[in-house]
Amino acid sequence: MTIASPCVECIINQSLRVADAIGADDILKADLHRYVSRAAKTFDFTCSPPEVAADVYAEMARIAGKEDLYDVVKRLSTDKARQTLPILYSILERSDTPFMTALKIAVAGNVIDLAAAVTFDLDEELERVFHTPFAIDHTVELEMALSNASTLLYIADNAGEHIFDYVAIEVLKTLYPDLHVFYMVRGMPIINDVTLKEAKEAGFESLCTLVDSGVNTPGFAYERANTAAQQCFNTADVVLAKGMGNYECLSPAPRPNLGYLLKVKCGVVAHALHQEIGDIICKMC
Repeated sequence: MTIASPCVECIINQSLRVADAIGADDILKADLHRYVSRAAKTFDFTCSPPEVAADVYAEMARIAGKEDLYDVVKRLSTDKARQTLPILYSILERSDTPFMTALKIAVAGNVIDLAAAVTFDLDEELERVFHTPFAIDHTVELEMALSNASTLLYIADNAGEHIFDYVAIEVLKTLYPDLHVFYMVRGMPIINDVTLKEAKEAGFESLCTLVDSGVNTPGFAYERANTAAQQCFNTADVVLAKGMGNYECLSPAPRPNLGYLLKVKCGVVAHALHQEIGDIICKMC
């Protein structure tokens, strides 16, 4: 999907969130906001929101003199997510539907997104998600696709959320012991998205095969990906893309057996999916 007018205002507002995330003084905060406001006048409306954001964030990082704008935020999000692990494993132990529970855990993790135009309370979100049905519910179709698959490409989203992904993938590997899982992360720091660094620190190398996408976008932009990542995307039996950024980059679906798993956090995506902000989605194409 391509950017819409509300995306412009959202990206401009991101400059303020970046400033807060890095503890910028008033001068730097004004510089960041001034740059993004100026750049917004020439945004390419044939591009997806993550593609536009990638170039904006690269320049903001240069202005701020900081390679990873959200390094502190990612650590805090990851620490907060780890604190929920006893709760998640307790829920799984009591669950009679482990597949659905794993998907709900993954979606609950999708709330950890400081780039979204909503705030969140993680404990409250966990409680809500497990009692909320999917507004688009293709869980049966996803379950059927996985039962016939030998490979799954799971495209990651945010740091902190990846801790929930780990638990969900553990369940999937138990349910489908012959399934080989690839976990794809961003190629470099972009917003609060998970990279190889955070995935390795969380122990993903012992759980599945890590794939560095090579992209600098907060979403899997296929054209910007490296050859190995493109090949993995092309050949995996099933692809499961987490979060709005991946949905924005991969919509309309460029291949069959592609699933989207996300919480709707903005009006543009809500409109595209014909759903409401706050809905949780499991959609297969």
